[in-house]
Amino acid sequence: MENLENYSSEPQENKSIYERITGSIVLKFAVIFFLTLILLIPMNLIDDLIHERKAREQGVSNEIAAKWGREQVIASPIIAVPYEEVKESFQPSGKGVKELVTSVETQWAYLLPNETQVSAEVKPEPLKRGIYQAIVYQTNISMKGNFQGFDLSKLEVAPERLQWGKAKLIYGVQDMKGLSANPKLSWADSSYELSKANLDINPFLFNLAADLNLKGNEDLNRTFAISYEIRGSKSLNFLPLAKQSNIQVKGEWSNPSFNGAYLPESREVGERAFTASWELPSFNRKLPQQWTGDDTQVYTFSGIDLQSAESGEYYTTAVTQPVEPQSVGASGASLSSDYDMVQINFLPSINNYQKTNRVTKYGILVVALTFVSLLFMEVIKKQRVHIIQYVLIGFAMVLFYALLLAISEHLGFNLAYLLAALATTGLIASFVKAITKNSQSALIFAAILSLFYSFIYILMQLRDYSLIVGTIGVFIILAVLMRLSTKIDWYQFDRR
Repeated sequence: MENLENYSSEPQENKSIYERITGSIVLKFAVIFFLTLILLIPMNLIDDLIHERKAREQGVSNEIAAKWGREQVIASPIIAVPYEEVKESFQPSGKGVKELVTSVETQWAYLLPNETQVSAEVKPEPLKRGIYQAIVYQTNISMKGNFQGFDLSKLEVAPERLQWGKAKLIYGVQDMKGLSANPKLSWADSSYELSKANLDINPFLFNLAADLNLKGNEDLNRTFAISYEIRGSKSLNFLPLAKQSNIQVKGEWSNPSFNGAYLPESREVGERAFTASWELPSFNRKLPQQWTGDDTQVYTFSGIDLQSAESGEYYTTAVTQPVEPQSVGASGASLSSDYDMVQINFLPSINNYQKTNRVTKYGILVVALTFVSLLFMEVIKKQRVHIIQYVLIGFAMVLFYALLLAISEHLGFNLAYLLAALATTGLIASFVKAITKNSQSALIFAAILSLFYSFIYILMQLRDYSLIVGTIGVFIILAVLMRLSTKIDWYQFDRR
């Protein structure tokens, strides 16, 4: 290893063209800049690897959810009363003329509850498969409320046409696999068991029904209660359908995420448990209190993580894009979606892949600052560092992100970041010591790397202030480098 001062003192005419080129500080800046751009290729490969592992985790999570129970949607029951509609149409006959054909079709009048009170006790837990895990839960649902009869003056069907004896109370379940027993229904003074029924209508994805055997509209002025236990995963969702809905949820989870269309009226999140409540009137409900039609679907559910949707990232189990509201039913009832629900998300608060991906976005900045610091140390200490050694240091810094990804899958992000940073800093510092034969230079460079990695880690913790803190931090680093550059006589290289 040559000393820069001794190397520069050699007469210029005695140097070869190669030595003159490699000894040019301007050319070295250009080569280091080009090398920094080249390192973007392995950085992008690591970014692709992060997305691949993240997709694998999502796939395993979906497999666990498919066997345990997917996201569940808790909605109010609906009363459906059938009636017959006579329709006439002209159809071609065998004689080449059109004949009037009369047909009778079954239509339905739908009624939503007047009030509902939902109480849920949820117990989430992680369910692992290999190095991956999914958050699943088991919850006890208790719902009570009341109906008020149809407003017959506004109903588009004559009351005598309604077949009250065939009226049904329909309750929906998003994923039947989560049920361990049929829900129990208490209607007025009678008890029923909600069971799967083959109906001509499907207001929910999976429908459970009970025959009410009504005698008239006045029999609808009754109270009801539904209780059952259901399993699910990832999120618990509530769709308020009643004129006035009250939702009370408590669970054994320290970091719930309250998303969706409504924030809780009150919430309390402790170290091991949480409670939350909502009071929701029907002003924002897309469905009317009553309507008529044939097969009317109340809502569509896509399984969107609504908090991630706000940042442009969608995590779904079935559909990757939200379904736009559509008009259904004879009265133009509107189809509700994920964006009309209350959502409680039980995803882990620390997403290793998301944090690792955020760290890699600062990768090229750390590499560039490290190279500049190494070049400044080379000039100040007057000890040359070969471009091949720059390449090795650059690949060592890129390997930091691969180490972070691999270790975080087993030990978590924080410990993985510490171990990867210590390993990378120690490797590069020992390499610098071998190059410069100077322990002080190695310690100074280790301190610089530690400062860079600590700075990036702090930015990961500052979600709302990461931009301003990061910008100010880079500004300060640039100011220090600018100040340091004024201490160097850059024209000495031109004279030499």
